[in-house]
Amino acid sequence: MERKKLPIGIQTFAKIREEQCYYVDKTPFVAKLASEGGYYFLSR
Repeated sequence: MERKKLPIGIQTFAKIREEQCYYVDKTPFVAKLASEGGYYFLSR
């Protein structure tokens, strides 16, 4: 089984998908973060 690459230096989602790199979708957490308030740092 081939390991996926980390998207280091890749700036677009399309390129991440084309290169078959790892991608973590943080969308489900946005509503929770917004409702809890406070400050957060979300890294890509």
